[in-house]
Amino acid sequence: MGENDFARLPVALYGAVLWMSGFAYYILTRVLVTLHGRDSLIETALRNKLKERTSLVAYALGVLLAFVNPYFSLVLYIFVAFIWLIPDPRIEKALGEKRDKG
Repeated sequence: MGENDFARLPVALYGAVLWMSGFAYYILTRVLVTLHGRDSLIETALRNKLKERTSLVAYALGVLLAFVNPYFSLVLYIFVAFIWLIPDPRIEKALGEKRDKG
């Protein structure tokens, strides 16, 4: 993107790669839940899919907005990076609940 001065197409393609990575993570979590069962610890930890869905929507919006103004897309990509920098307490919370029960 930087070599092309943040032109529309490279920014859109970057967003498409980010979206595919996010979608692969979403598929991975769903496969793990299927493998371990609906009442497993991992399903309990990953039940709330807000971050995953928000990321996918923001990336898709970023790809579309790249053709309007690439800088809007960059803001969305940075937003998603920041929400994933915040530690996700779901797994630790689920492990803590299991320790309290067990």
